[in-house]
Amino acid sequence: MVSQKRVVAIHDISCIGRCSLTVALPIISATGVECSVIPTAVLSTHTGGFTGYTYRDMTEDITPIVDHWVSLGLTFDSIYTGFLGSREQIEIVKETISRLRRPDTLAVVDPAMADNGKMYPIFDMAFAKEMASLCAVADVIVPNITEACFMLGKEYKEGPYTPDYIL
Repeated sequence: MVSQKRVVAIHDISCIGRCSLTVALPIISATGVECSVIPTAVLSTHTGGFTGYTYRDMTEDITPIVDHWVSLGLTFDSIYTGFLGSREQIEIVKETISRLRRPDTLAVVDPAMADNGKMYPIFDMAFAKEMASLCAVADVIVPNITEACFMLGKEYKEGPYTPDYIL
């Protein structure tokens, strides 16, 4: 008998906007995969294009959630990370991946922190450096061009892009 595939998505919840767990959860579930979640923050809107958004940090909840899952012996076929709200969360998520990962678990990191040549308002370049350390423990990373440039310490340039610039 084939066991139910299970993914844990470690991400924020943006109450407005087509992003975050509000998008990942239904898409992953629609594929027939169980999507377990660890929310990293709750935002009234996403950080791009909106001002005055509210932000509730969930850092203190991450480790107790993982502790409970470990005590239950839960396993995951994949661990997917998205928006993380602080350098502290990056460290906690690296530990979480280590604790939940089996030899056949796929770790996917979306280093959500920047777009169009600019960091999201709550982040700085030190965050990009720390995010690169999370990407180092992943099997798959999916940065956009801005995020890749910032993590590599390279200058961001507006497109169109040449193959030499991308590689």
